[in-house]
Amino acid sequence: MTEAFWRTKRLDQMTDSEWESLCDGCGRCCLVKLEDEDTGEIHATDIVCRLFDEAGCRCADYANRTDKVPDCVRLTAANVRQLSWLPVTCAYRLIARGQDLPWWHPLVSGRAETVVEAGISVKGRTAGSEDDYTTDQKIERITEWPKRWPRAARAKAARRPA
Repeated sequence: MTEAFWRTKRLDQMTDSEWESLCDGCGRCCLVKLEDEDTGEIHATDIVCRLFDEAGCRCADYANRTDKVPDCVRLTAANVRQLSWLPVTCAYRLIARGQDLPWWHPLVSGRAETVVEAGISVKGRTAGSEDDYTTDQKIERITEWPKRWPRAARAKAARRPA
């Protein structure tokens, strides 16, 4: 039996297909983030990028996203460690830190639905597109849940056999 690629390869050693498969489709990185001009602190909102497809929980134009949304950040093996706003549940962040993928990740569970079941997904938790909000309204939508591990994700992990 072959060891899973994410356990044997660094991010910079992965094929394009392996790299893309690390994305669990949670949509957390597609939530609009606001930077405090005074402190530099990044705050997550429950508002999604204009290209986000809420039904599929993915970018509606992934191939052209950085052309259509200039501040969209393309993740690379080189920048993952520096992006403090990446969700704590993000597979790229976890692998970069030498951690394993959690039970709910589709590469582990074999099912995309576990991302929703574990409460990781933004599905059903967003307030709409960034185009529907003014800057002041976006500030009112700042929330903490995108920065945390959901209870459902932690609870099942705690019950898993070693």
